[in-house]
Amino acid sequence: MEKEKEKRYYELLEKITDMTCKPKSFDRPDFIALLTEFAILFRLSKGVTEFYQSVRMEEEGKGEILTDYDNGHGDVVAYHIRITPPSGVVIRGTLYMAKEEEPLSEEELEKVDILYRVVMAFIARNRLQRMVGIFAFTDEDGYANRRSLMRYIDGLITAEEQYGNTAVCINLKNFSAVNQEIGRRGGDVVLKNYYNILQNEIGEKGKICRLGGDNYILFFRSELRDRILEIFAGYPVCYDENDDHKKIMISARAGVFVITNDFEFKNPAQIMDRIYPALLIAKQNGLDVVYYDKELIKKREHVANVRKHFAQAIAKREIVAYYQPKIDVNTGKVVGAEALCRWFKDGRMVMPMEFIPILEMNMDICELDFYMFDTVCRDIRRWLDEGRDVPRISVNLSRKHLNNPDLLGRILEIINRYEIRRKYFEIELTETTSDVEFKELNRIVCGLQREGISTSVDDFGNGFSSLNLIRAIPWNVVKIDRSLLPEDHEKEESITSRMYKHIVSMANDIGLECVTEGVETKKQVELLRENECHIAQGFYFDKPLPADEFQNRLDGTPYLEKIKG
Repeated sequence: MEKEKEKRYYELLEKITDMTCKPKSFDRPDFIALLTEFAILFRLSKGVTEFYQSVRMEEEGKGEILTDYDNGHGDVVAYHIRITPPSGVVIRGTLYMAKEEEPLSEEELEKVDILYRVVMAFIARNRLQRMVGIFAFTDEDGYANRRSLMRYIDGLITAEEQYGNTAVCINLKNFSAVNQEIGRRGGDVVLKNYYNILQNEIGEKGKICRLGGDNYILFFRSELRDRILEIFAGYPVCYDENDDHKKIMISARAGVFVITNDFEFKNPAQIMDRIYPALLIAKQNGLDVVYYDKELIKKREHVANVRKHFAQAIAKREIVAYYQPKIDVNTGKVVGAEALCRWFKDGRMVMPMEFIPILEMNMDICELDFYMFDTVCRDIRRWLDEGRDVPRISVNLSRKHLNNPDLLGRILEIINRYEIRRKYFEIELTETTSDVEFKELNRIVCGLQREGISTSVDDFGNGFSSLNLIRAIPWNVVKIDRSLLPEDHEKEESITSRMYKHIVSMANDIGLECVTEGVETKKQVELLRENECHIAQGFYFDKPLPADEFQNRLDGTPYLEKIKG
C-alpha cells in the first residue's frame, strides 16, 4: 500500500510540475483534479493559498485568498508555509485535516512540502504576472498612479482627442489637521472616498490618479470643470466605513491648465510642467485655484531670474541696507530705525516685493537675513567709530529661521565679530500659525533676551495675531500694524479707534514698548500722543533712507518741526 501511495505521489508531482511549467497548455479543471487527488492521498481536508502585495497589506489582511479544495472537515492545521520572494510579495499556504485523522509523519510532511512548493511557485508566478500590470499602473493602496495617467494622455494624443480637456493638480487643504481630528485611519478613508467622488464625477470623460498622500491629478473634459471646481471649494466626505453620516468638509487647492486648440501637444510631460507650478503658486500664496497662462509663465521666468542672480547679488553686495527712522513723537528725536533691504541691479532698484516672496519659497531668505544683519553691523560699527550716538536698529528675521537650532549662535557670532554691544540691536519677528512654530518662536525670543538682545513682535494686528502671542512670549516691543491705526476721517467712536486705544493701553500696562507703523499724517501723530504711544514709524517722517542719509538724521532733532502743534 505504501509503495502504491509513493508511486502515485511521484506521478502527481510529475504531472503537476509538467502542467505548471507549460502554462499555455494549462487546464484549470485538470489542475484542480490533481490537487484534489493529492489532498485525498495525504488525508487533507482543505487547502488555502493567500497572496499579498506587501507585508503591510498582509498585516491589514488585504490580499487574495484562494481555496481550491475543501471537503468541509478542515479542523486542524496540518502544514503551513510562508514565502517572501525578493519582489516583496507575501505568499502563504495552509493545509488542514480533520481532527480525527492521523497527523502527517515527517516523511509525509517532506513530500507535502515539496509538492506544495511547486504548486505555490506556480500560483505566485501567475499572480505576479497579473500584478505586473497592477503594480505598473496602481499604487499598493489601489489608486491609479501617475504612469496610468500618462498612458491615458498618450492615448488621447494618438487619437488627437487631447483638445477640449482640462488638467488639474490638487492638494487637499490642511489635511494634517484632518488626521488629527478624525485619526489616521479616518484620514485614509477620506482620501479614498474623495478619490471615488471625483472619479464618479469624471466617469468615462477623463482620468484621475493619486500622486501620494493628499495629492491628486485629474484629466477630464472641460465641460466638467465648473462641477469639479465646486467640489474643490468644499465637499462633505465620509470618514467612517461603517457610518455614512459621519462626514467632514474637505477642500482643495488646484493648479489648472486648460488645453486649447492653439496648444502644441507633444507629450504628457508638458501637462505636468504646467499644473505643478500652478499648484505651487496657489499653495505659496494661499489661493484656491491658479490657472496656468502667459502671465504665470512670466512669473515663473521672474522666479527663475531672481534665483539665478541672488547669489551674485550677495557676492557683489548689490543688496544694501536702507533705514526707516523711528521717531519719538514728543521730542522729534530719532530713537531707532528699521533696516530694510534694497537690491540695485543694472542701475535699477529692485523693490522687496519683487524678490522677497521668491526667496521665502526656500531657505534663500535665511541667507539674505544673515547678510542683512552683517550689513547692519558694518554700518553700526562705522557710526560708532565716527563718534555718533547710534539708536537701536531693528532687523527682520523670517519664520524660516524657527527650525534652525543654531540661529542664536549665528547672530552672536556676527555681533561679536564687529565687537558691538548688544543694546544696539532689536530682532523683529512675526506671528506664527502653528503650535510647533509658536514653541520655537518662544525659544528664540527667550534665547535672544538672555543675551541682552531686544525682540519685537512685528505687524501686530495684521493677519491672525492673538493676545496669547504677547501673553506667553516675553517681548520687549510690540509694533502695531498700520491696519489698526485710525485714518484721519475716522471718528473717536469707530471700532478701529477703540481697538487702537485699548491695544496701546494694554501694551503700556504690561510693560511693552509700543511702536506704531504706517504713520502718514500729522493728525495720526497727535493720535499717538493722545494714546501714549511714544514712537512712530512712517512716511510722515521719512521713507527708508540710504545709510549715509540716515546717519545725517542722527544729528540734532531733524523732525522737531513735524511734531509741533
